[in-house]
Amino acid sequence: MPSWIEVIIRSVLIILGLFFITKLLGKKQLSKLSFFEYIVGITVGDIAGTISMDLELHAVDGVTSILVWSLFPIIISYVSLKSIVFRKVVEGTPTTFIKNGKILEENLKREKYTIDELMEQLRKKDVFYVNDVEFATLETNGEFSILLKKEKQPVRWGDLFGVGQKVKLPQTIIIDGNFIEEAIYEMGYSVEWLKTQLQQRESTVKEVFFGQVDHLGNLYLDYYKDRFIEKGKNNSES
Repeated sequence: MPSWIEVIIRSVLIILGLFFITKLLGKKQLSKLSFFEYIVGITVGDIAGTISMDLELHAVDGVTSILVWSLFPIIISYVSLKSIVFRKVVEGTPTTFIKNGKILEENLKREKYTIDELMEQLRKKDVFYVNDVEFATLETNGEFSILLKKEKQPVRWGDLFGVGQKVKLPQTIIIDGNFIEEAIYEMGYSVEWLKTQLQQRESTVKEVFFGQVDHLGNLYLDYYKDRFIEKGKNNSES
């Protein structure tokens, strides 16, 4: 077998294997990586690339190595769910940098943060005055979280009027000219109701590229041929 064909076969199999492993790891590992998961990801990627290109390396040995490295995050995640102490050791704990408008210098030193880096993180959150901050925390995944003092927070509905009306998130009900029936029924409507709305607009579902509806029955339609975008009146299930 020519070497280039073997490289292609190895690469395709490795890609499929990594896809399967990624599905096993779950969405958490895809969103925010811990320090250990970051190391594992780099190592697995390096091993996969080596297996694909180094024809002298036995594929079985490489795959075994990938499986061993990939199993560690799964095992650690499982144990972390069962043990708070283990979770703190592996993932660490958040570090408070600002408390009641006061900078905690010792915590900055422990995390090797300079005052310039702290101010940069505040500015990214649209905060320019340290005294406006009630708490500022460095999370275990490296993200920066802040809580403004009460008098510096934007006014919310609850501050003025108390508990507001519960609102459902708008749902996507048409994609690529096809009804998303589960989403339609979840919003309390029916396919027949939606067909009626389309008829009133002298259009069919096949003409619609994307459609959304909110809890009030307001309909947003984006057509393949953008002749118009229209909101409907409030409607109930037909």
